[in-house]
Amino acid sequence: MKSVYVKKSLLHFILIVGVIISLGPFYWMIVGATNPSGDVLSFPPKIIPGNYLMENLTSLSEAIPIMQALFNSAVIAVIFVITSLLVCSMAGYAFAKFKFKGSNVVFSSFLLAMMIPYQATIIPLFQIFGALDWINTYHAVILPQICYPFAIFLIRQNMKGIPDSMIEAARIDGAGEISIFFKLALPTMKPALAAVGIFLFTHQWNNFMWPLIVMTTSDKYTLPVALSTLAGLNSVDYGQLMLGTAISVLPIMVVFLVLQKHFVSGILGGSVKE
Repeated sequence: MKSVYVKKSLLHFILIVGVIISLGPFYWMIVGATNPSGDVLSFPPKIIPGNYLMENLTSLSEAIPIMQALFNSAVIAVIFVITSLLVCSMAGYAFAKFKFKGSNVVFSSFLLAMMIPYQATIIPLFQIFGALDWINTYHAVILPQICYPFAIFLIRQNMKGIPDSMIEAARIDGAGEISIFFKLALPTMKPALAAVGIFLFTHQWNNFMWPLIVMTTSDKYTLPVALSTLAGLNSVDYGQLMLGTAISVLPIMVVFLVLQKHFVSGILGGSVKE
């Protein structure tokens, strides 16, 4: 009995230490966002939030179009998540429930696509969107990764958990494939879609390299690109930078907290064996 108590106490201690280590950078970011730039890297470091938040917000708004960048990121991320979930769920349904010649080869090619470095696709993508005259547009950021291999893989694994007998019964009753997909398959996939949605939103919200290349005017910058302009060659206002980073992290935290109850069940749903 005593050994069990010791093991639980040790486990709780390790978890508490892990939580402190994980939340430490976020707390330091909040402290930095409420203090002048000179106090952010001071020694000994300040561990108590200051009263310089409004000054940092004012200077941040003067340095970059923060609200416009926030709007751009929100529009791009929301449209990307909705469209990508629809496309990837259709592909996952097809791979899970349709048996056609070469289906395993096609699915394997999707998995192999995950191993291709994203940087290797930048030049051809830029040439394609340049030829279409889509440079400096929202869809130039949204379209390239809309068919995301990892999302298709996870949704496919969850789709395989839907009994084939249920789908066959719907077909016998005269339901079409579109009706089966939207009325039968999708409603049972809410946890998986929530998990994939969190992943896709985080991926697009933090996307930096491609928007930096394809967006050419400041009014179309996403939040990560706009924040990167705060780092000057000679000086950096760390108060501004910390506040901008805090603003960029907040939507991700909100999305995760809203959908967290579906996240674990959606991930575990991908462990269904074939």
